Amino acid sequence: MSYPPSQPPIYNQPPAYGPPPGYGPPPGYGQPPPSYMPPSPPVAPAMRVDVIQGTPFGVAYPAVPATPSGPSIGSLVAGIASILVALFAGCLGTTGAQDGWGLVAAGAFTVLGVFLGAGAIGLALASMRQIRRAAGSGAAITGRGMAVTGIVLGSVGAGLALLVIVLTFVLS
Repeated sequence: MSYPPSQPPIYNQPPAYGPPPGYGPPPGYGQPPPSYMPPSPPVAPAMRVDVIQGTPFGVAYPAVPATPSGPSIGSLVAGIASILVALFAGCLGTTGAQDGWGLVAAGAFTVLGVFLGAGAIGLALASMRQIRRAAGSGAAITGRGMAVTGIVLGSVGAGLALLVIVLTFVLS
C-alpha cells in the first residue's frame, strides 16, 4: 500500500536553509573578489648591458642561474652507495660466517664497496677541478659541498668495506 504525497514536490527552487533573513556578512567585510590572480613573479633584470657605439642598440648579458656539477652529484650518489654496499657485505659476512659462504659473499661485496668508494673520490676530485676552472671563466657551476661530501662518504664506505672483510676473516 502506497501513500500518495499530499502535495507534489516543487523543483527549481532555492533550498530552504541558510542564514535567517536580515543576517549577512559582518559589517566591514564585503564579498570576496570574483577571481583572485596572484601577482606575476618579478622578472630579473639583465646583469649587464653593453652599448654598441654609434647605434641605439646594446648587447645584454642576462643573469644565468648556477647549475650543479654533474660529477659532484655522481660522487655523492656513489659515496652513499659504497656505504650501503659495505653494510650489506657486513650483514652477509656475519650471518654466513659459520656456513662458509659468508666469506665469499662478503668478499664480493667488499670489492664492489671499495670500487664505489674509489669512484666517488675520483668523481669528486674531477668535479672540484671542473668547478675551479669554471670560476675563472665566469661560468656559474656549483656543487663543491656535494663533492666534499662525496670524498668523505667514499672514504668511509671503502674503509668500512675493508673493515668488514677483516672482521669476516676473524669470525670464520
